[in-house]
Amino acid sequence: MIDESQESIDPFREYLANKKDDDFPPLEAIKLMPPSQAILILDDYIKCNPGDDEALTIRGLKHWSLNHRKEAINDYLTALKINPNSRAKMALQLANSVLDYYNKDLLNP
Repeated sequence: MIDESQESIDPFREYLANKKDDDFPPLEAIKLMPPSQAILILDDYIKCNPGDDEALTIRGLKHWSLNHRKEAINDYLTALKINPNSRAKMALQLANSVLDYYNKDLLNP
């Protein structure tokens, strides 16, 4: 029986074994990969496709899930420059609401 960690690594191993310079898995498949693996693939993908706002948004979401806040926000902002109606708009709003949140009780005991 294959455990979940092995199952999630298989698409990445397959990608690395068969990778050509401009050959990338579909973005839908990248979304399902663990964040650290997806980011490596998306870094290469974005170098070849710098105008793909969806790829930047996905990479931003993966960075956010690893607590790489600065990188995530930079990806969202870049995606919004490319396409002002990108999904990155909502992701950036959510990121800002998380960063703006604070608990007054913790600040004033």
